[in-house]
Amino acid sequence: MTTEAENPDFFKSKVLGHPSGLFVLFFTEMWERFSFYGMRILLILFLTAAITGDNPGWGWNAENAGALYGTYAMLLYITPIFGGIIADRYLGYRWAVVLGSVIMTLGHAAMFIDTPFMLYLGLGLLVIGTGFFKPNMTSILSEMYKNFPEKKDGAYTIFYMGVNAGAFFGMMLCGYLASNLGWHWGFGLAGVFMLLGTIQFWLAKPLFGNIGEVPTKAKRDAAIEQSRLSTNQEDKRNPFTNIDYILIVITTVIGLVYAFNDPLSKIGGINVFDFKVGNLDGAIFMILTALVLFIVLIISRLIRYTKVVRDRMIAVIVFAFFTIFFWMSFEQAASSLVLFARDNVDRTLVGASLTTFNIINTLLTVVPLLIISWVLFLLGKQTWKKAFLSNVVLVITFLGVWGICIWMLYSEFTKTASEIDPSWFSILNSFFIIAFASTISKLWDSKYNPPAAVKYGMGLIIMALGFGLLAYGSYGITDGVKVSMIWLIFAYLLHTIGELCLSPVGLSYVSKLVPARMIAFMFGMWYLAIAIGNKLAAVAGGQIENITKEYSLSTFFLIFTIVPIVAGLLVMALNPVLKKLMHGVR
Repeated sequence: MTTEAENPDFFKSKVLGHPSGLFVLFFTEMWERFSFYGMRILLILFLTAAITGDNPGWGWNAENAGALYGTYAMLLYITPIFGGIIADRYLGYRWAVVLGSVIMTLGHAAMFIDTPFMLYLGLGLLVIGTGFFKPNMTSILSEMYKNFPEKKDGAYTIFYMGVNAGAFFGMMLCGYLASNLGWHWGFGLAGVFMLLGTIQFWLAKPLFGNIGEVPTKAKRDAAIEQSRLSTNQEDKRNPFTNIDYILIVITTVIGLVYAFNDPLSKIGGINVFDFKVGNLDGAIFMILTALVLFIVLIISRLIRYTKVVRDRMIAVIVFAFFTIFFWMSFEQAASSLVLFARDNVDRTLVGASLTTFNIINTLLTVVPLLIISWVLFLLGKQTWKKAFLSNVVLVITFLGVWGICIWMLYSEFTKTASEIDPSWFSILNSFFIIAFASTISKLWDSKYNPPAAVKYGMGLIIMALGFGLLAYGSYGITDGVKVSMIWLIFAYLLHTIGELCLSPVGLSYVSKLVPARMIAFMFGMWYLAIAIGNKLAAVAGGQIENITKEYSLSTFFLIFTIVPIVAGLLVMALNPVLKKLMHGVR
């Protein structure tokens, strides 16, 4: 194992025991997540807001808004597959991050203009930009610590805090500006911090040395040759055949056409799949066709591996399958739960309840901001001379955040009656992650560490119980009657605990179970499963108005209670089979 003494330059400038470059990545990811979650929380609210009033939206129904958002969310997890490949072979990780950041900034700028064409253009640019940004930030982090595996877990924990800090402040501040000043201010704020985050990352280039540089042809050829000459059967190359490529192209095209056809058919009346095959709708027939071809592709590749490798990859595929059910329910946070908070939750506060909320909201805002500002101070002390301009940009961003937060808190304290913005509840997920991630992590490191299948089942069932609370809390309510916000708060708590049980497990087991040669392909499959889950989440969430009208709001939430519980029990029951397939990997 490499030690600090063998590579003293890497730790020449430490912040909290880690190289200062880690915290540049921390802040870059923080501002990107700020912009992403800040925009995401507004999209459904904006699309479904009434076309009249002080802050008019587009007046869409939930089904149409869900169709558009679902396609956007699905593509966000597909484009990184291609962005990672392009960066790995041609651009290098750093250039890919900068390119993705610039494209995303242009996307936010387009959405600020607030016209139909510019909104669609903005969403498209965000999808493309995310494709370059998302996979390559973690690639830079991985390359930084490739000779220091013992420090990697701590580095990823710090990085993950940046993700959640950005999500927390993005949803809070963009939501508040959109509610109080207008939608385009919320969309625009997301773009401002995306731009500043890009600039500070680029100006911090001296801190990274050669990490993430454009790969040379010699380096790529050497990696291929090393794999070819390996005596380890698990490292042997398994090149894609022409049939593999044909199946990949066909399934990809069908999937993308479906993704675009869903909102086009519902919103624009343009249906590419406007036909029937027997009694099957054209869209269902094409999706089933793509699914069959995809299964053929997977089987054809699996049978070319040795038994141990094949079994372990089957285990990953099983986990990926159940991941779909988790994200299909969990990602209601971006669609139906936002609409539920707006339309069905009693958010009005007066008197003592308003004062209590303002105090809690102040602590939730100021304490994390003080901690992150302290980290910024430590980073500045170590890198002020080497990356002066990068630090100046970071100071500007934090002055901006502090200014908006102070204005927001002052405005709320001067009100005698207030209504909590529906986007506020979404910050609870990030807050609970920061609060409980360490505890859950320590539990997994103790003697109570359960098998992967049990963690998966726990994650699904605990998350489902959150929807069970919402089903119970909304039982029997009629038009005009609203639910106490306590039900939604506890639901987010259970959703977060479920996420902490399941989400970190999946990616960890992909890296443990899959041979190096196939990691890229299997990570692609993993993100495909998440993409499908996100699309299903938005499509299902878009039915909240229809199901509530036909049955009840409680019935809607029961769907997301029963389905994950059944999936959780099933994956737990598969534990003996999965344990056998994993061949000793824990």
